[in-house]
Amino acid sequence: MSFKSVKFPYLLFTAVIGIVLGVFLDKVFSEDNLRDSIRKFNDVLTFTEKYYVEEVDTQKLVESAINGMLNELDPHSVYISPEQFTQVEESFRGDFEGIGIEFQIVNDTLTVVSAITGGPSEALGILSGDRIVKIDDTPVIGITNDDVRKKLRGKAGSEVKVSISRIGVPKLIEYNIVRDKIPLYSVDTHFMMDENTGYVSVSRFSETTYDELVEALQDLSKHGMKQLILDLRGNPGGYLNQAVKISDLFISGKKKIVYTEGRRKEFDEVYYASDPSVYENIPLIVLINRGSASASEIVSGAIQDWDRGLIVGETSFGKGLVQRQFDLPDNSALRLTISQYFTPSGRLIQRDYKNKKNKEDYYSSVGDENEAEGDNINHTAENDSAKPEYKTADGRIVYGGGGITPDYIVKSGLVTVYTQNLLRKNIFYTFILSYLDKNSDEIKQKYNDDLSKFKSNFKITPDMIKSFIQFASSKEVVFNEEEYQKDKEYIEARLKAQIARNFWKNEGWYSVLLSSDDQLNKAVTLFNEAKDLAKLK
Repeated sequence: MSFKSVKFPYLLFTAVIGIVLGVFLDKVFSEDNLRDSIRKFNDVLTFTEKYYVEEVDTQKLVESAINGMLNELDPHSVYISPEQFTQVEESFRGDFEGIGIEFQIVNDTLTVVSAITGGPSEALGILSGDRIVKIDDTPVIGITNDDVRKKLRGKAGSEVKVSISRIGVPKLIEYNIVRDKIPLYSVDTHFMMDENTGYVSVSRFSETTYDELVEALQDLSKHGMKQLILDLRGNPGGYLNQAVKISDLFISGKKKIVYTEGRRKEFDEVYYASDPSVYENIPLIVLINRGSASASEIVSGAIQDWDRGLIVGETSFGKGLVQRQFDLPDNSALRLTISQYFTPSGRLIQRDYKNKKNKEDYYSSVGDENEAEGDNINHTAENDSAKPEYKTADGRIVYGGGGITPDYIVKSGLVTVYTQNLLRKNIFYTFILSYLDKNSDEIKQKYNDDLSKFKSNFKITPDMIKSFIQFASSKEVVFNEEEYQKDKEYIEARLKAQIARNFWKNEGWYSVLLSSDDQLNKAVTLFNEAKDLAKLK
């Protein structure tokens, strides 16, 4: 039989099948609910735009409709407007273009909190506490946060002129700043807590987080680190691949780290440890709390399931849904949940959202305030739970369906209403700004860039506290003696940390403020338990 004699009947058969399928599919799709729904929406929008009693903003109506549609799904499927898109992308990409300052608006004045390390403002000598009063010769008293970003951000290589008022300098200081690419760090700080214990705080999982963390760990190793506290408290997550790579730093062999399952099989993926690391046998404690979500839970869940380290703090948020971003033509985007992720033991971390009234109810019901503090190695704190049971590598029972519950529960102390009001009205920052206007030179001379000396010797005096309370009262924060006494240690630590940040940036802020952190202070005492759990000598 020749090749030609086979080919013709085959093509004829294929053509007939194609016609039949085409007729069938056309019939199916002509009756499809999706097409009918799109037609209905288009009709409603057209009638509204044409006949409504007032002029309507159709773009706004469409965005409201999109948000309404997504509210019928899960809490993490979201629409990102064009206005939000750039800012959201920057936070995950790990950089933006601008002059490189952290700022606050204080008494209608644009005030520099700090110049970002490696940015053009730092290079020019712009200092914490500087007040920017003009931008391109235009006064900016009363400027808004959004206008600051519009005026100071811009393409790398472009130039902006700022006029700065600095305490002790009689005339305005003029700077012509060439904008540049500014790094956004996800590793907030790292330092040695004592001669053996390293500490690293990771605030989110961006494109650069793994590289930042490796650099921090290498620096800590040079300073003698033999055990590590990895702080993921308040970390809302980010890129899945970064969570996998960071887990791989601490988990040996080819062990499973996380896997995902969706309605469509192309979204099912399994991730394993792959690369050997010098940190696979270091005693490890991971700190989590109610604000630790998503990628943070992937890392802490994998560490817990393999009995690799001790998880300390409070039960995490419980976000086990994976989103994929779909970019839209007008520079907006849709982040749609496409799958769920599971820890190595098979735990789904996502907590219930279908029985919540709305997103506000979902977000406000985070955490179990009735958790009993203390040793939870065998997870008896959840043994009366309706959650499904799973087992770690060594056979410990753990539970799914509601975040990661720690192996040792330590609650974060809630501050009183008095302190909440101090924070809400930004009293700590504004008071210290005023304090440093008078005392900055003296502190520089006394401590000469020595953070360790400052931490040991600088004291918050009774006179300073008295001035602080009076300052707060002048800003309509009414003094409450009983609540002040409850929070006294925290208030003094925060004031001291605010001063330290002015001179030593994040390292100064964290190393001072964390001295009164109950969760961290307890974690430092638990390394023997962490070693026993991981079977380390």
